[in-house]
Amino acid sequence: MNKYTCFNNSLAKRFIKYAKIDTQSDPQSSTCPSTEKQKNLGRLLVQELQEMGISDAEIDINGYVYGTIPANSDKKLPVIFFCSHMDTSPDCSGENVKPIIHDNYQGQDIILPDDGKVVLKLSEHKDLQYQIGNDIITASGTTLLGADNKAGLAEIMEAVRFFMESPEVKHGTIKVLFTPDEEIGRGVDQVDLQKLGADFGYTIDGETLGSIEDETFSADGAFLIIDGVSTHPGFAKGKMESAIKVISEVIDTLPKDTLSPETTSQKEGFIHPVSISGQVEQAEAHFIIRDFTDERLKAHGAHLKTIVESVMAKYPGSSYDLKISPQYRNMKQILDQHPQIVAYGVEAIERAGVVAKKQSIRGGTDGSRLSFMGLPCPNIFAGEHAFHSKQEWVSVQDMEKAVQTIINIACIWEERGEF
Repeated sequence: MNKYTCFNNSLAKRFIKYAKIDTQSDPQSSTCPSTEKQKNLGRLLVQELQEMGISDAEIDINGYVYGTIPANSDKKLPVIFFCSHMDTSPDCSGENVKPIIHDNYQGQDIILPDDGKVVLKLSEHKDLQYQIGNDIITASGTTLLGADNKAGLAEIMEAVRFFMESPEVKHGTIKVLFTPDEEIGRGVDQVDLQKLGADFGYTIDGETLGSIEDETFSADGAFLIIDGVSTHPGFAKGKMESAIKVISEVIDTLPKDTLSPETTSQKEGFIHPVSISGQVEQAEAHFIIRDFTDERLKAHGAHLKTIVESVMAKYPGSSYDLKISPQYRNMKQILDQHPQIVAYGVEAIERAGVVAKKQSIRGGTDGSRLSFMGLPCPNIFAGEHAFHSKQEWVSVQDMEKAVQTIINIACIWEERGEF
C-alpha cells in the first residue's frame, strides 16, 4: 500500500499558513458568507488546488470551494467527497493568530507567551498524555488557533497533493468541498449539490486521534420575544412589567442541575440560552435545544414552552412569542441505512495504524445536514482539541494520520469496486 509522506513538513506549514488567515464567521450577519474575509482563504485554496492540477477548482459567489480529483480506475465507483469548513468560531478572536510549534512534547505545561495566564495543563487536557514525543501546535495566548477546522482543510489538501503526485494509487472520482459559516450553523445553506456531484462523503472535523463519529445531536433553535409593559419608573407601581425582568425569570427558571451544557454529558441533552437583549418594553432571548433523539428534543422544547407559560402567568399585562425551529438532526438516522460508509471509514483509520473509535459527538457537523440532504456523511478525526478557545491545540503527528486515513478511504472504495 502506498503511504503518504510529508515532504519538508509541508502539512504543518500548510496548516500554519491557513491558521494565520482570519476567517471568523458572524452570526449577526445575514450575508453568505457571513464575513467576506472567509473568501480570502477560499481563494487561496482554489489557487493551490489549481497549482496541483485540479483544473475545475473554483470558489462561488457564496464562498464555497469545489474541486475534482479525476478517477484513475477503470472500475465503476461511487463519487466520494471530503469536506471541511473554512470559518472559525465567533466565540474567540481569530485575528492575528500566531501559531507556535512546540517540538517533541514531553508532558510539561505549555505556557502561551502572549498571555502567561493561558496554560495548557496535562491535568486539564487529558489527550496530551498520548502526545509524548509529538509536535504540538498552539496559538500564542490571545486568540484561538483555528485547528477547528483548518486542520481538516490542510489534511484534505495534503491528500489531494498525494493523489495528484501518485497516479499509481488507484481511486475513483474524489470531490473536495470547503464550506463557510459552519460555526454559525449555516455551513451547507447554499451548497450546490449538483456541482458537488457526489454520492456520499466524509467531513474531516473531529477531535481525538482515531475517532469516527456516526452520531450527532439533533438540534432545534428557539427564539423568545417578551412584550412587557413600560411606564415612567417614577409612576410604575402596579403598572410596569419589565420585559427584561420577565425574560430573566424565564432563564432563571430553567433547571439548575440538569438540562444545561454545564450539568450534562454523554447522551444527555440540554436547553441552553445563548443570548439575551432588550429593554423594559421588549426583550428577546435565543436558545439552542439539543438531544440525541427527536423524541427527547421535542420534549425539551415542550418543557421550555411550559416554563415560559408558567412565568407569563404572573404578568397579565405582558405577552410572548416563542418560535422553535429545526436546525439539524442526528445523522445516525441516515448512516445506519448505509453501514458500508462508516465501516470503510473504520477500516481506513486502522490501516493508518490507529485504533478506530466509533463515537457520538455532542454537537453537529456539516455532515449532519448533508446526510439529510441525500449525502450520507460521517465525521473523521482532524486532531483538533479545545476548540473555540485560546487553549486550542493540534498534534502534527495526529494530522498526518488523518491524511493517511483520507487516502485509505478512497483506496478501500476502489479496491472493493462496489457501492
